Amino acid sequence: MLANLEFSTLAHWSGYATLFFAVLTVVAWLLKWGVRFRLVGVTGFMTVLTAGLFTLTLSLYDRPTIPGAVRFNRVYDMGSTEVVIVVPAQISESQLEATLQQAAADLFSPGRLSRGDGKMTIRARALLHPQAGVSQPVYLGQIRRSLAVRNDDHMEIQIFRDQLAKLPQSAA
Repeated sequence: MLANLEFSTLAHWSGYATLFFAVLTVVAWLLKWGVRFRLVGVTGFMTVLTAGLFTLTLSLYDRPTIPGAVRFNRVYDMGSTEVVIVVPAQISESQLEATLQQAAADLFSPGRLSRGDGKMTIRARALLHPQAGVSQPVYLGQIRRSLAVRNDDHMEIQIFRDQLAKLPQSAA
């Protein structure tokens, strides 16, 4: 399968070809060439092809895999700057940090709306069951990352150690 960079290169060259055929179509209409109707079709096809290649450059992105991250589920996402994920109640501090980084990589999208400072906050929570029939959400940490930069090197990770201490001890 072609990589994202290769689709980007193809989209650029396809865009140049589309512009070339558009200019050629205008010249054909001005000079009343016999192939002007065919050139309209070629230009339309090239426009659709270029749009498709450009869309592929946006959608095909290999997300990195962070070692030590555990599976998480997204339980709240307002589509812009606030996301809440749930993690297992038996999680270590290093696993939580790796999971927050994985969530930041997985949930980044250039289509998220930016409100305020242009940062997305992802909070991790676990559910405790202090007694039968009662669930208590415990927020374990959060990560703040840029909404504009895909590979954000300045992510702010906060681990709430006092909340992490409330979790049942795991065998790990």
